[in-house]
Amino acid sequence: MARRIVITSGKGGVGKTTLCANIGGALSRLGAKVLLLDLDFGLNNLDVVLGVESKIVYDILDVITGKCRAKQALIADDKCDKLYILPTFHTFNLNNIDYEQIDKVINEVEYLFDYVIIDCPAGMDNGFARACSIAKEAIVVTTPHISAIRDADKILSMLSYYKMNSVGVVINRVRGDLTITGEMIDIDTIVDFLHTKIYGVVPEDDDISRNLLMGGVVESGEAFEAYNLIAKAIDHGSEVIYDCEKKYKGFWGSIRRKIKRTV
Repeated sequence: MARRIVITSGKGGVGKTTLCANIGGALSRLGAKVLLLDLDFGLNNLDVVLGVESKIVYDILDVITGKCRAKQALIADDKCDKLYILPTFHTFNLNNIDYEQIDKVINEVEYLFDYVIIDCPAGMDNGFARACSIAKEAIVVTTPHISAIRDADKILSMLSYYKMNSVGVVINRVRGDLTITGEMIDIDTIVDFLHTKIYGVVPEDDDISRNLLMGGVVESGEAFEAYNLIAKAIDHGSEVIYDCEKKYKGFWGSIRRKIKRTV
C-alpha cells in the first residue's frame, strides 16, 4: 500500500506545487515509484511544472465518469522514470466531486506505487478537506515570512481533525544571507513557533525559476540537494536538513553576502 502524503499550505504563493513535483522527483531518484496527484481543481499547474501538459489524453474526471481506467490516465515524467502524474481538469463544477470518488480512483492504482503525493489547494476550504480526507500524512509548506508562518500554524491546527499518521513542515525560499544577519526569520525560530517536526529547508535558488520556464524537476544546484535531503527524511527518517547559511559564514561568506546584495 502506497504512503499517501498531502502537501498543503495556509496561503498561495509559497511554492507548494513546485515542492510537490520536486519531492516526487527526489523520491523517485531514491528508487521509489511515485504518483503525483493535483487536487487544486481549476487552478492546477502540476502538469505545467513537470512539463507534461501536452501529453495529457485523459484526466481524473475521465476516470471518475468512467471514460477510461485510472491506469490509462497516468503520464510518465520525461526525466524521472519512476515518477508519474495523474492529471486533473482545469474547469469543472467542483460540487460534483467528493473525496470518496477520488479515493476510489487512487485505490485502483496505488498498488503500483510506493508514494502518492497529493498537491492540495491553499487555504482551508472544501478543496483542503477533499485532499486531506484521502491522505494519511501531511507536509505543510511555509516561507520565512510572518504571514505565511501564521497561516501554516492555522493549517497545522486544522490537520489535527484528520488524524494523520505524521505531520511535518518544509520551509521554502530561505535566503541564508538574510537569516544569518537577522534580516529574515531563522529556521529555529520558525520550528519553535510551529511546534512540529521539520522535514527540510529549501533555499531560494535561481535554478528553480529557470526550470519553471522549461518544465521538469530540478537536476542540479542548491535546491536539488535540499530536495534530496527532504526525500531522505520522508523515506527513512533522516534528520539532516540543508544548511542555507553555510556558504555565507566566515570571511568568504561575508564577501558572498555583499555580492548577493548587488545582483
